[in-house]
Amino acid sequence: MPKFLFVARDREGRKIQDIQDAVGEDDLIRFLQSKGLLIISVREVKPEEIEVPLKPKKSRFSRRRIKSDDLVFFARQLSILLDAGVTLLRSIDIISQQIESRDFSFVIEKIRKDVEQGTTFRDSLAKHRRVFSELWVNLSEIGEASGNLAIVLDRLARFLETRAAFRREITSAMIYPMILFFVAIGAISFFVLRIIPTFMEVIKGFGVKLPLLTQMVISISSIAKRTFIPSILIFIVLFFLFRRFINTENGRRIFDNFKLRMPLFSKFFRNLTLERFSSEMSTLIESGVPLLYSLEITERAVGNKIVSEMIKKTKESVRDGKTLTRPLSDFEFFPPLLVQMVSVGEETGNLAAMFKKIASYYEEYTLTLIKRLTAMFEPLMIVFMGIIIGGLVISMFLPIFSIATMTGR
Repeated sequence: MPKFLFVARDREGRKIQDIQDAVGEDDLIRFLQSKGLLIISVREVKPEEIEVPLKPKKSRFSRRRIKSDDLVFFARQLSILLDAGVTLLRSIDIISQQIESRDFSFVIEKIRKDVEQGTTFRDSLAKHRRVFSELWVNLSEIGEASGNLAIVLDRLARFLETRAAFRREITSAMIYPMILFFVAIGAISFFVLRIIPTFMEVIKGFGVKLPLLTQMVISISSIAKRTFIPSILIFIVLFFLFRRFINTENGRRIFDNFKLRMPLFSKFFRNLTLERFSSEMSTLIESGVPLLYSLEITERAVGNKIVSEMIKKTKESVRDGKTLTRPLSDFEFFPPLLVQMVSVGEETGNLAAMFKKIASYYEEYTLTLIKRLTAMFEPLMIVFMGIIIGGLVISMFLPIFSIATMTGR
């Protein structure tokens, strides 16, 4: 295949010079224009010219790790290109030139090579389970089998965009309380570890009897200074052991059960799981996945072992000929509202739309719950800081009052 030396500029005006294989000059120009490049010059190069060193090209990757935005971008762009009539292989090739994550670029390149060698798109994705979930793999299989891969990917992109927006809302709501919490811990630690020891060294020089509160604070400060580094190390070890524990089958089950029963936060985790269950069922059924297969996929993707076991039992009941409503109503986890809406969806034959409404309801409910919890957390944190910091300050000033009294005499 001929090689062409091209000079172009990107949208930011940066000059790009490289050698590219192409069938012909016109084909290369169309390819470069599809990447948003402004062509300055294109010419065919002879084999002996290829050894001439070109100006090194700056890496286009802005990061290494794969983010959820990369998956959304891939699904959306692939859907648009396929819908426009571009072949799957050509679409993947075009998208691969625009990816910002280095790791994701390597994954897409492997997928492109697999597809080029005749592997189905579904099987190509299935080789990268850490990147592409069960939902991705199975929807791609349905899209290829039905010949509607562009439509299915469009639905998947909308699902991923909704999930990403939902996670951003939760993260935004949690940022301020977390900042407040760590500022409080930092301020208290600074007082206990730095200010109080220095201040008390000065006070002891006056030889006054320290009040009980002051003695208690000094003792706490002394213990904290001695145990600070060991406590950090113990915390790191415990965290590591906890991560290993929850990565086991039994550990994950215990932890997931604890989340659903945790005081104050159990409602949050429950609604979060219900939203995920409903949104995935909606996307799968809308894309033409059979009900039993949808339950099987959701069982593996719901993210909670306890709920996964409930879905498994529900799937077995549906396989035995029962309606979806009947087994769901047997579990207290699924509220009457969800069960009744699913019942209406089955009766009207519009189960996907009902699951979409359920997902929307629990999304709004979860965000409202987070806002209420954060609104309650802020004043409690301020009161807590006021009591602790105030107590520490008072414990430091009490000896000063004693010194002032002695001086007055």
